[in-house]
Amino acid sequence: MMRKRFQNLKSKFSPQAGQAVRTLTVGIEGFASGLPLMTISKLLQGWLTALGIPIEMIGLLGLIELPYTLKLFWAPLMDKWAIPWPDRRRGWIAILQILIGINLIAFLSLKPNEEPFHLFLVGLAALLVAILSASQDVVVDAYRTDLLPEKERGGGAAAASLGYRLAMLFIGAGGFFIAGIFGWRIAFLLAGILMLAISPFTLLAPKLTQIENSLPTLREAVLGPAYEFVGRTGKRKAIQLLTLVLLYRWPDGLLSLMSVPFLIQAGFTPELIGAIQGGWGIAATMLGTATGGIFFSKLGLNKALWIYGIVGAISNLAYWALAHFGGTIQRLLIAVTVENFCSGMMVSAFLALLMSLCNPRFSASQYALLSGIYALSRSLLSTPGGFVANQIGWSSFFALSMATAVPSFLLMTIVTPWKEAIPRGAFDPKRDSTNYQLG
Repeated sequence: MMRKRFQNLKSKFSPQAGQAVRTLTVGIEGFASGLPLMTISKLLQGWLTALGIPIEMIGLLGLIELPYTLKLFWAPLMDKWAIPWPDRRRGWIAILQILIGINLIAFLSLKPNEEPFHLFLVGLAALLVAILSASQDVVVDAYRTDLLPEKERGGGAAAASLGYRLAMLFIGAGGFFIAGIFGWRIAFLLAGILMLAISPFTLLAPKLTQIENSLPTLREAVLGPAYEFVGRTGKRKAIQLLTLVLLYRWPDGLLSLMSVPFLIQAGFTPELIGAIQGGWGIAATMLGTATGGIFFSKLGLNKALWIYGIVGAISNLAYWALAHFGGTIQRLLIAVTVENFCSGMMVSAFLALLMSLCNPRFSASQYALLSGIYALSRSLLSTPGGFVANQIGWSSFFALSMATAVPSFLLMTIVTPWKEAIPRGAFDPKRDSTNYQLG
């Protein structure tokens, strides 16, 4: 009955109201993606530190983030075995949210400072939450890709990023505040209850258009997404598109990796860095993401990629100026504000690019693959940043980081030309068939 009333209410919406509902939906699911990761990383680190657990043991928690890198290997299974109710994506999302909520609440029963075996159970429980959370990310990304029409993807990407960063604020600020007043277990309890509370909203969220989902074999579920992508784009264009995904946010990745070491060497205290980057910086990113989403529909995807990419690369000069002219608190605020605001704009266009490249039949697998390739720019390509900065100095390093945008702009002249609306190789439901044959 509740579901029927909700559907009747949606049928009365104007197109603008329908778009608002879809945007709100992906924002809430973005929040659901960010909450468990922040809980099992930042909040869990704080709890174990407060309990006096050795710092060497706490450092091992970094291993629990591996599922977020490895999720592309099981993403095809979530395309293959979709849960049909309420649709092929939301069934998985709701189940995973319930399981995450239950597991977060289960932390209340563990006493790692009293029972040595409980410390092992804490790590195991955190790893389980990470696997469930990474799996949720796979299906949430696919749901957003399937749900939003092309013209709404910029705003939807902005909403998803805003929701994710609101979760960062909620746990990073609110969770620690609650832990300080009521205790760490209450903070975990609240995080778990909130995840459980999101699952009914997921079941009532907008329904996906029914598409053919049956994949005859597991081989097709695993290899089909790659064959479809290459078949649609051609081998040469596929390589160009994947390289663009890898390089587009490379300047942002270099700066993100090295900003804290630079600021500490510049003489800023960790407390000040945390307050400005963790609070003020997140707010600036959210504002930039929202701004990028607002102008996206007027610009179109290709123009947004160009404009936001240029703005994002140039913003690295804010840190160059901080290194070159010396740092004050006022200059630090300006640098963090400019860089995070422009980075937020880049995110709205970049996520829209990833969505445009996915066939709805394989959106879970293809989006996981694309996001995994992007992750290499934040790890593999950005890893030498410390060695480079040590050799050439900070001001030269930040200038060089801006120059790393050049390869992506050269690629964009080929695959996302300024005068065209969508990338060459983007999925077009009117043109591209979901039928394919494995070689």
